[in-house]
Amino acid sequence: MDSEIKAFINFISEKTGIDLSIYDSDGKFLAGNMDKDGSVGTDFSGIKGDTKIDKTLFLIKYKSKSLIGAIDGVGDVQTNYAFLIGELAENSFFKETGLTRAEFCKAILSGEASHTQISRYMRKFKMKDHPAFVMVISITGERKEDVKSVLESYGAEGLDFVLDIGDDQLAFVKFFGDDNEEYQSSTEYAEFIKQSVYEETGASIQIAIGGTVKSVSNLSASFSQALTTARMCLAVNSKGEIHTYKEYVLVKMLEDLPKYKLNEYLETLLESGASGIFSDQEMTNTAEEFLENSLNISETSRNLYLHRNTLTYRLDKIEKESGLNIRKFSDAVTFRLITILTKLVK
Repeated sequence: MDSEIKAFINFISEKTGIDLSIYDSDGKFLAGNMDKDGSVGTDFSGIKGDTKIDKTLFLIKYKSKSLIGAIDGVGDVQTNYAFLIGELAENSFFKETGLTRAEFCKAILSGEASHTQISRYMRKFKMKDHPAFVMVISITGERKEDVKSVLESYGAEGLDFVLDIGDDQLAFVKFFGDDNEEYQSSTEYAEFIKQSVYEETGASIQIAIGGTVKSVSNLSASFSQALTTARMCLAVNSKGEIHTYKEYVLVKMLEDLPKYKLNEYLETLLESGASGIFSDQEMTNTAEEFLENSLNISETSRNLYLHRNTLTYRLDKIEKESGLNIRKFSDAVTFRLITILTKLVK
C-alpha cells in the first residue's frame, strides 16, 4: 500500500487516538489497525453506519481511485468524525498548493479531483459552471505546438482550455456560455476547429468528441468518452476526421463481449464466400465511403474520383458476393456491423 496512505493513518491515530482502516473499492483490507484479514460492504454512498460490524464507513478519493475508510462505532459522533477525516484525507492526498491552472485541469479530466477540490479550483480561477464537452485532437505530423497555439487563441478566456495529453494528442475542453452560441452542436464546432487549424497551420487533425456534460465535475466522463472514440477510430479504421462517442457506442458494446461470441455473430452474418469482400481493401473502402456519404452515389463518385459506372459495378459485386445490397439502409447497417466484427476479432 502507498506510503502516503500509511502516513495518513498514523497521523490520524497520533493526533486523535482514532483507529482508522482503509479498504479498496471492493471492500478488501488495505491498511490500518483493524481487522487486517477482514472486509467491509461497498453498497453505500457518503457515510454509512454498519451496525453488523459496529463500524462507520465513508468514501475517500485517492488519486483516481475510490477507497473506503472505517472507524470503530456507529452514531452521530462517529459520523462527524468520518466526515472530517474524509475531508482531511482528500485534502492531504490532493496537494493543491502551487498547482498551475493546467495541472488543476489535468486533475479534473483524470478524475483525481474531488467535488470539493473542483469547487475551490473554480473559485480560484473564476470559472463558471457551464455545460462543456471534451475533444481529443490527434495531429498528423510535427505540428502539435502550432495546433495548440491555434486552439488557445479560439478558447473563450477564463473557460476553455487546452492540454497536452502525450504522443500526438491534445485535449480541448469547450464550454457553452450564457449567450446564444454561434455553433449549435459539438460536431459543428469541431468542424470549425478542424478548418481553422488547417488554414492557419496546414496541419491535418482528427477530432474525437465526448458527450456534453452539465458540470465541470463531470468533465472526466466526457474526456474518457473522447479517448474511447479516438481509440475506436483507429481500431475500425474509420473514415472522416470528426467522430463522436455516440457513433461508437455499438462498437464499444461489441468490444466488451468475449471474442468467441463475436465470432459466432460474424459466422451468422457472413454468407458463404462473402469473406473475400471483407478482406478486399478496395471494396471495403468503397463501401465505407458510400456509407459515409449517406448512400449517395454521386457524392461517393466525386470523393473517390470514380466514374459512376465503376462505382455501380463495385456495389453490384458487393451485393453478389455478400448478399447485401448496401443501397438499402438495412443492408448497409448489416454491412457496417460485419466490417466492425471483422476488425474486432482479428
